Amino acid sequence: MAEVRTIGVVGLGAMGAGIAQVSIEAGYDVVGREVSTGLCDAAAGRIGHFLTRKVEKGQLGAQARDAAVGRLTTTTALDDLAACDLVIEAIVEELGAKLELFAELERICRADAVLATNTSALSVTEIAAATSSAERVIGMHFFNPAPLMPLVEIVRAELSSDDAFETGCIVAERMGKTPVRCHDTPGFVVNRVLIPLLNDCIRVLDEARVTPEDLDTAMTRGAGWPMGPCTLVDLVGIDVHVHASEALYEKLREPRMAPPPRIVAMRNAGLLGRKSGRGFYTYE
Repeated sequence: MAEVRTIGVVGLGAMGAGIAQVSIEAGYDVVGREVSTGLCDAAAGRIGHFLTRKVEKGQLGAQARDAAVGRLTTTTALDDLAACDLVIEAIVEELGAKLELFAELERICRADAVLATNTSALSVTEIAAATSSAERVIGMHFFNPAPLMPLVEIVRAELSSDDAFETGCIVAERMGKTPVRCHDTPGFVVNRVLIPLLNDCIRVLDEARVTPEDLDTAMTRGAGWPMGPCTLVDLVGIDVHVHASEALYEKLREPRMAPPPRIVAMRNAGLLGRKSGRGFYTYE
């Protein structure tokens, strides 16, 4: 099993930037790739900002912050990932885009490099099929926000090798995360349970004629949830939740997986939760 020293992160949106941040904090050199220089600079700025906040809170030393920032390189050229030991994909949740990317990564990366997808709802096995070396493809599903959420689902696809799978676990542990090992199945572990449960909660809004505030209170005070379902969906992003629900329903055809009409209508109206300033709640 080759030692991982350099990690590539493809896609530096909120999730990808978070993965890059925890990687450089763990001592890895990181090559982050985005499609434009502007997006690269914005991601590097966000990462630097969050690390500076940690210094201000006494959670990180100034020298450690500077060293971490120095381990981050950004690029618009996919070929710059050629020397990476592990590449983590964090682009849009569309199978076609991921298949195209993994075919390119196989061409660019060393034969012993591990290729990981951060997909939350798509099949890792299907993504691996874009390559002729599916044994080195795994899932590494981080949760949002990646710097704060302690869990990473390490997903074994049908042809994943033991070495690739264990490499994902070792890297996650070095990042300070708790890896959960699982096999490739729709929704993996958390989303397979959580998405239909959240959909049930949203249906109850109409069926029980309860307000979002009272539903959140019911689930935090009555069921012990740390965060109410409406608050959680607003945080995740209503568009993200609808997309994941649709993907799971397409695979499983279980009615509880399908997104309720209410939340689909909210998505269509641009009410996306915190990211848009309004979802079940209004945000400043």
